[in-house]
Amino acid sequence: MTPHPHGRRRPLALLVLLLGMVAMALGPAPGASAADPGWWNPAARPAPDSQINVTGEPFKGTDAQGQVRGFVDAHDHIMSNEGFGGRLICGKAFSELGVADALKDCPEHYPDGSLAVFDFITKGGDGKHDPDGWPTFKDWPAHDSLTHQQNYYAWIERAWRGGQRVLVNDLVTNGVICSVYFFKDRSCDEMTSIRLQAQKTYDMQAYVDKMYGGTGKGWFRIVTDSAQAREVIAQGKLAVILGVETSEPFGCKMILDVSQCSKADIDRGLDELHRLGVRSMFLCHKFDNALCGVRFDGGALGTAINVGQFLSTGTFWQTEQCKGPQHDNPIGLAAAPAAQKELPAGVAVPQYASGAQCNTRGLTDLGEYAVRGMMKRKMMLEVDHMSVKAAGRAFDILESESYPGVISSHSWMDMDWLERLYKLGGFAAQYMNGSEAFSAEAKRTDALRDKYGVGYGYGTDMNGVGGWPGPRGATAPNAVQYPFRSVDGGSVIDKQTTGQRTWDFNTDGASHYGMVPDWIEDIRLVGGQGVVDDLFRGAESYLRTWGASEKHKAGVNLAAGAAASASSSEWNPFTSYAPGRAVDGNTGSRWASNWSDDQWLQIDLGSANLVSRVTLDWEAAYGKAYRIEVSTDGTNWQTAWSTTTGDGGLDTARFTGVTARHVRIHGVQRGTKWGYSLHEVGVYSS
Repeated sequence: MTPHPHGRRRPLALLVLLLGMVAMALGPAPGASAADPGWWNPAARPAPDSQINVTGEPFKGTDAQGQVRGFVDAHDHIMSNEGFGGRLICGKAFSELGVADALKDCPEHYPDGSLAVFDFITKGGDGKHDPDGWPTFKDWPAHDSLTHQQNYYAWIERAWRGGQRVLVNDLVTNGVICSVYFFKDRSCDEMTSIRLQAQKTYDMQAYVDKMYGGTGKGWFRIVTDSAQAREVIAQGKLAVILGVETSEPFGCKMILDVSQCSKADIDRGLDELHRLGVRSMFLCHKFDNALCGVRFDGGALGTAINVGQFLSTGTFWQTEQCKGPQHDNPIGLAAAPAAQKELPAGVAVPQYASGAQCNTRGLTDLGEYAVRGMMKRKMMLEVDHMSVKAAGRAFDILESESYPGVISSHSWMDMDWLERLYKLGGFAAQYMNGSEAFSAEAKRTDALRDKYGVGYGYGTDMNGVGGWPGPRGATAPNAVQYPFRSVDGGSVIDKQTTGQRTWDFNTDGASHYGMVPDWIEDIRLVGGQGVVDDLFRGAESYLRTWGASEKHKAGVNLAAGAAASASSSEWNPFTSYAPGRAVDGNTGSRWASNWSDDQWLQIDLGSANLVSRVTLDWEAAYGKAYRIEVSTDGTNWQTAWSTTTGDGGLDTARFTGVTARHVRIHGVQRGTKWGYSLHEVGVYSS
């Protein structure tokens, strides 16, 4: 028998095949070979540059239930170095000239920080520090250095690689701080700064795209609707949303209680911001303005801001006793000499009664117009920084329209509003506190999140002059052990290195944005996996709030222009308070009853309709106890809803839908010595 010519080679071929299979099993995943480093690594990162110090493919897509996974930072300030005149926050988030140009101090901080005035004001001491950033980073960035760049693009990249999937970049500035600060290189106009910061954010997106080979290929993706955000996250990338946090939006400052803007200014401003891609915003911040009163600051910072309030508006903060359990922050009474010397001769910061902790200023008529304008444009309202009075009225308006777009992004809302926010469908995030405090507060509100089935967020507020978690110490219980795995388990995170400096969360704290994953690991060790799990559900909850806002449709007011009658109408020789004034669509007119209890206003809808919601916009003369009654024939009535604790303002009564042609508001007990008076009544089917 003649042997097969290849018989002796078969064992060798089998060995080669087996070795190949072993190599495939043990080698790098597809797309991560030496020839192809993976979609998440740029083809042309600048050199030299910061390291990322995270390995492994970022997770993509959603969980088994189709829900987005990942963390949400609901409050950050990537471009605040462009605000406040351009020299308050030193360093840039990126630079075409490279890291050495991006991460350098302000010129006046050289050679030893002697002229770092704002650093001295915010940190104390003498303000002196080593100004060198790249490559040594001896003194900054640091958790307690409030004047140096913390949002370098590569540090944000590390947070994304560590599991963050949503980032809200709040465009921020303050015209008064800019005007009084010694160093500046640009205009103090707030809207000019907002436009610049928006453009710089788009420039940063293009900068990252270039590293990855072209437009749309980078991980930093600015999104303008929730569906786009979900698509970006499904690709494993970071969805970036533009917000605005400024003190005088649209030029709406107030001087001696006189507004400096109009409704037309607000419409133009909102339209412009929407075109820029802005989808969330604050209406007031730090100073009372023509839109709303603010929630106060405490300590010496509060005194300094109150001085700024006077310089901006001509008036100091004014306080009153709170009317409910919510209250504004106590005003700081500590001296702030550097700020106080800016006051005119003979003018001093007033003293305040300890029992009066609420701002007398609430949401103005222009503020209400702005809130409704944001709703029309499907934008989300940030209620942090609003005074209790302003926030309460804002909630009234949102509830009257069942509008879910309300955000508390960094712990500046009175927490007694939290369930009201969740009930609407809003989203809440906590300021980036130390892991012990953050975990304790998260657990305190955990039952509410379970009740409403929502996740949790954080607001880093980096570059926001707030201060960040300090180190717990290398010997602290449950110290972070490097390297550690990301929450999803797919990435390995080691200590972060930029230039010659390596940061360790245990000894450095949250010095810059790249330490966000380390901070989350610290929370896991201190607060437990449950807190982190809630945070990992945060991106989905934020996008649900945004998506519901986009889908919101204003209900048809069945009462608009309907026939109305009343038990009585107050007589006045100069104006009419007839019943029809409460359904004429004009909030400047009103129905008013005689000055006695047991009064009613009745509305004929013209035909039978499903009725399940009634809104009542009370004038100062409101009902403390009253009923919403319905009828099909105008004779036989049933009570659909009632209260004995009415407090005026804008009330929304919700009840199980009932078919009715007639709706009656029946006053039982007045809230004042006057009668009952309603600017507008709305009747809705949903």
